[in-house]
Amino acid sequence: MATESETTTDMGVGLALALSAVATIGALLMFTGAPDITAAWGFAAAMIFSALAVVGIHLYWE
Repeated sequence: MATESETTTDMGVGLALALSAVATIGALLMFTGAPDITAAWGFAAAMIFSALAVVGIHLYWE
């Protein structure tokens, strides 16, 4: 007879770290391209990837 075993993964943590790294790059891009359209794209990347990091934590955290 097989016994049940509960396995957990750290997918939520890894996904959050990866997306947070991309969000940090977007924030740095925002600061370096200050008066240009590049800053707007950096802000958009930072906001989108930070929101995705939070969603990833909520979906995969156990």
